[in-house]
Order: sequence, then structure tokens, then C-alpha cells
Amino acid sequence: MSIYEIILNKIKQGRKLIALLIDPDKCGEEFVAQIKHNTEGSEPDIILVGGSIVSTPISETICIIKRYFDQTPLILFPGNISQLSPEADAVLFLSLISGRNPEYIIGQQVMSAPTIKRMSLETIPTGYMLINGGCSTAVQYVSSTTPIPADKSDIAVATAMAGEMLGLKALYLEAGSGAINHVPAEMVKAVRKSVKIPIIVGGGIRTRESALELCKAGADIIVVGTALEEEPDKAKDFIRTIHSCK
Repeated sequence: MSIYEIILNKIKQGRKLIALLIDPDKCGEEFVAQIKHNTEGSEPDIILVGGSIVSTPISETICIIKRYFDQTPLILFPGNISQLSPEADAVLFLSLISGRNPEYIIGQQVMSAPTIKRMSLETIPTGYMLINGGCSTAVQYVSSTTPIPADKSDIAVATAMAGEMLGLKALYLEAGSGAINHVPAEMVKAVRKSVKIPIIVGGGIRTRESALELCKAGADIIVVGTALEEEPDKAKDFIRTIHSCK
């Protein structure tokens, strides 16, 4: 069974999932070991690895993570073609459908496709939607993309619907790493009513209350990164909160 099928089956069972986002430049072995210790008995459903700009070799980070989380699917969340590794279980094959920069809609995908094929990596075609989180973020700068305004749910809905119609298997609504505000619950709710494919939400989620609000609004997978970089001891609380949501 593919990683995507495993995730989809859990969602179809009514479960809410949590993904921990690990940036190789910010999170070394000490951090991974601490997260493992803090999540004993309540481990994450997914570990995402990547970032807008990464200088640390991805494969090294993956090998470290797998020593501690050998049963957790490890999925690449690549900012560009350099962030690929055959050591991963799958890759979010992202297309920045909210933007108008062809390099991140199809350019990087064309460049990376032969490498992904050669690595035999499972791909999860994902529509990446950048939402204004109250500040300029790295992904906004690197991709030269104007985020969807946080109060324009109609634009988000139309974009999400287009992604589903194009055959994408998931949608990732992203406020950006370190965003001041997370994606509005109202926007998530509107998108959920309009599409059937899984919805991933990340960026600016700093509290369990925010995570729970987004789950109840319709997010299937919550991504937490910066909040745990700052306070790794909160990992188990986040996981239990999201797993408790029905």
C-alpha cells in the first residue's frame, strides 16, 4: 500500500492527522531525539522534511530522523530540486497553484521529474496555496508569489476547486513558516465544503487551540513546525489534541 493510500484510509476513518515539519538547517539530532522522547506513546502520523532554503544535506537529516522514527512515514516537503533524497518514503509533488510564477507551477516539477523517477520516490501531487499570514515569509520571497488575502475565501475556494479538477490528490493551505496568523478557519471551512481531496494546513499554528479550531473547520492534516522548534516539550500535547478531534 502506498503512503498516500495509508494516509487516505486514516482520513476516511474520520481521523485527524498531525505532521511534524523538520527544517534540516534548524533541527539537528538533539532536536529529533528530544521530540522522540517527548512523543513516546503519542507519535506523529507524518514527518515532513524540507524548507524554502536548505543548506544541510537532506539525506543526512532523513537518516537521523529514521533512527528515531522508523515507523513514521517520512515525506519530503521540498523547496526546490536540491531537496530530494531516495531515503524518503514519498515526496509532496508541489505545484504553487495560488501563484502566477511558472517556475513553481511547473518549472521545478519538470526539472525534478527525472530525478524523482530515478529515485523511485512515491509522489503525492499537491496543490500548494500560499495564504497571507500577516507578514512576508521565506516562501513568498523565494517564489515571488503574492499570497491569497486572508479575507478572500472565494479566491481560495476557486483555486482549490481548480486544483482538484486538475487531478491533484491533496491541497496544502500554507500561511508560511513563522507566520503571525494561521490560515483562517473560515477559509478552511469554505474550501472543505468545495472539495473532496485531503486538506493540509500549516504555518502560524502555535497553540493547541488553533490546531483544534482548524481541524474542526475541516483540515485533515495539521502541520506544526516553528512552534515545536521553540518549545519541543509541547509535541505530545499537540498530537493528543489533534488525535482527539472528531
